[in-house]
Amino acid sequence: MPEQKDHIKNIFPWSKKVSHHAQIGGIETSVLDNGIARGTRIAWVNTGTGLRYKIVIDRAMDIADAFFNQHSLAWISHTGITAPQPSSNHGTEWLKTFGGGLLTTCGLDHAGGPETDAFGERGLHGPVSNIPATIESVVQPDPAAGNLNFSITGHIQQLQALGTCLELKRTISGKLGEAAIHVRDEVTNRGNTPAPHMLLYHCNFGWPLADEGADIVWKGKWQSREGKDSKIFVKGNSFQKCSPPLTSHNGTGEEAAFIDIEKDEGGKCTCGIYNQQLSIAVSLSFNKAELPWLINWQHWGHGEYVTGLEPATHPPVGQAAARANNTLIFLEPGESRTYSVDIEVLYQQEKIDHFLQHSAFADQNNLNY
Repeated sequence: MPEQKDHIKNIFPWSKKVSHHAQIGGIETSVLDNGIARGTRIAWVNTGTGLRYKIVIDRAMDIADAFFNQHSLAWISHTGITAPQPSSNHGTEWLKTFGGGLLTTCGLDHAGGPETDAFGERGLHGPVSNIPATIESVVQPDPAAGNLNFSITGHIQQLQALGTCLELKRTISGKLGEAAIHVRDEVTNRGNTPAPHMLLYHCNFGWPLADEGADIVWKGKWQSREGKDSKIFVKGNSFQKCSPPLTSHNGTGEEAAFIDIEKDEGGKCTCGIYNQQLSIAVSLSFNKAELPWLINWQHWGHGEYVTGLEPATHPPVGQAAARANNTLIFLEPGESRTYSVDIEVLYQQEKIDHFLQHSAFADQNNLNY
């Protein structure tokens, strides 16, 4: 035992100066008590590096606010955090509870616009982000024992009687001293019939990280969602630079690109935002085999200034279109699929340069989806 204690002291020379892990970082759970978020469970996470973020337990364990030092990383919509509405899955109701944030989950059986067909009615981007999680565990770091890791795990159940039953098991983890967020998801069909499955990670970046001239970093073949009506995603246009606010984007003005993102030799894809003025970048990494698509959403409205980078199983064309083109995923009863998304703040120039070298910029050869 004395040898173990000496080893810990060598790794953490400050160990004799700290009484409680919260002095450095960890997870603190709470309940919001005011306004339209009243009663909503949250978890504040502090990595001890300047990266702090808020997990909304009652909203599929999505991530709302996120900061690095004094800089906000995420876009927060006018609604902010709202209490969950588990039965909200009609038309564009999703927009009434879409708080933006660093991560909003779309799915689990539909990602795209509202639609109705022989298989039922599906609201914009599906219901999962409005479903509260059942928390399985909260694991705190224990620096005194040499453990800097922390995590929170929960289950989000998109269920109904006599129908599709999908469960998302989500673990969000990190390590004291590292400016990174690790999201590990497992989606399982808990029903007794094959279940359609689509999943999209709606990551929303706002000011000051996303600011005029900041780089939107991704590489791959792409197709404008708007087609010939596109004003932004046009060959030769600087669509990988954040735009100034656009009057044409006030209200519902927006554009998006569907990207067949490139992977490295290990099958990993990386994209993100780089703000040279702030000397920071935020990278998103994920596996091409799990999430073969990336969507770049740009909405530069006045007072609603945001760009989204969205790893996904499909472009957000909806369940009906995915079914029609034979790309819709079906999970057999008891079958699971796993997903990993890593979000990291880069503040050392060497790491930023490596990120830019390997992840930028777009292939001008358009994709036909």
